[in-house]
Amino acid sequence: MRILLVEDDPGVRRFVVKGLREQAYAVDIAATGEDALYQADINEYDVVILDIMIPAPDGFEVCRRLRKSGRRMPVLMLTARDAVEDRVNGLDRGADDYLTKPFEFRELLARLRALLRRSNELRPPKLTVADLVLDTATQSAMRAGKAISLTHKEYALLEYLVRNSGRVVNRADIAEHVWDETFDPFSNLIEVYINRLRRKIDPDGTSPLLQTRRGAGYILKAGSDAESASRNQTSTTPGKPSGGDRKKHA
Repeated sequence: MRILLVEDDPGVRRFVVKGLREQAYAVDIAATGEDALYQADINEYDVVILDIMIPAPDGFEVCRRLRKSGRRMPVLMLTARDAVEDRVNGLDRGADDYLTKPFEFRELLARLRALLRRSNELRPPKLTVADLVLDTATQSAMRAGKAISLTHKEYALLEYLVRNSGRVVNRADIAEHVWDETFDPFSNLIEVYINRLRRKIDPDGTSPLLQTRRGAGYILKAGSDAESASRNQTSTTPGKPSGGDRKKHA
């Protein structure tokens, strides 16, 4: 999941970014309202964490413009202003939730999980593809009853693939949701992680789930197509990034 954090306090920014990345979230940062609107215009986010007291335009106006432009990602307002009028104003401008500073980081995580659940009713706590099972609460995975050891980034990539099972996703899709703005679209990092995942979730003796579609991307699915998937596809580099991808991830 990719998050835009809009916060001008460097200390709060470092604290939140560090915690979110440790939880396998990809995080982009904006310190001003203008920067936030620019980032939201060129990238797709699953959640926006938006401080109210930021350089112009303030968080209220940023939220209003996001909604006016048709963007419907959940917005969590994060601020030191706890007056009822401020909370009402934020919600009226389109915010989905409101968290007052100072806060416990675990409460921030809980509110994010709740927003993600509400934004998509198809976010059950456990996700399955064939005999592969992901527990989103513990960020763990099992296949055929055996636990799979994953790094945070491997888990984030696998969850994205599972949520999009049966659909081909390309490099730009993956970079958009699993990596943040620091991702180099010309690196082979995605291929490296795909190969790591394939070795872990498709060990010898199991029906392969993760396939490479030459020139298109990757697909995670069960069935006859998965059975016949060729493992020599792992060296393929699908979908060279286009000019549009460079704009989004530069």
